[in-house]
Amino acid sequence: MSRIKTSSPIRKRFGQNFLHDTGILARIVAAIDPQPGDTVLEIGPGRGALTAVLLERLERLVAVEIDRDLASGLRAGFPPERLELHTGDALHLRLSELGPLPDEGWRVVGNLPYNISTPLMFHLLEQVGAIHDMHFLLQREVVERLTAAPGSKRYGRLTVMVAARAEARALFTVPPGAFHPPPKVYSAVVRITPLAKPRVAAALYPTFAKVVNQAFSSRRKTLRRGLAGLAEVADIEAVGLDPGERPENIGIAGFEALARQLHADAG
Repeated sequence: MSRIKTSSPIRKRFGQNFLHDTGILARIVAAIDPQPGDTVLEIGPGRGALTAVLLERLERLVAVEIDRDLASGLRAGFPPERLELHTGDALHLRLSELGPLPDEGWRVVGNLPYNISTPLMFHLLEQVGAIHDMHFLLQREVVERLTAAPGSKRYGRLTVMVAARAEARALFTVPPGAFHPPPKVYSAVVRITPLAKPRVAAALYPTFAKVVNQAFSSRRKTLRRGLAGLAEVADIEAVGLDPGERPENIGIAGFEALARQLHADAG
């Protein structure tokens, strides 16, 4: 089975950069290691390059594509019993709409454009109980943010919020020439694996999200100033944090402890 041929235009509003390097495609699929009976969802199959390689290993594949012209080409290139294609925006997709929850959970893959990568990951993490793992091709900068350590330049809101529910691991870098048209930056493949036990309890998560969002809204501010109106100095000190510290130097355990403190105060 080969990728589809299409004359559909590249739509800048969708941030389309199509992966064509066969070596990189093979390496991505090797990293995913799909088994014949796995239930895999591909987000943004585009011209079907990754789709075709995945279907060499899978019995069937589910995909969602926002571009109707590309969706038409995919339907022409792959039989419906092998490719179950949904046309629409993955940012509004609920996994429950795709049918019963697979026994082992969904395996989600995709070459994600920069403009939707962060909101899409947050959207999927809201459904983390239905997901086995995720493998994404992203801009390298985003992968560096996902896997950053406290105190590093890339560490921020995305790092902490993903770490609350999953482990992120950078796998390998992909050069611009692997795409058409070539982007101006390097990309990278990341594996995101939901935690069996999230680091932040579901009941605490809204408070945790509020703390993290406000703390990183202005990176140069200290916790004392950045969390003004949400946390008192006494609350910050009560969990062993320095009110004069900046948020990029605080690990997830510190944010979780502060959220727990504020949640208890509110109760």
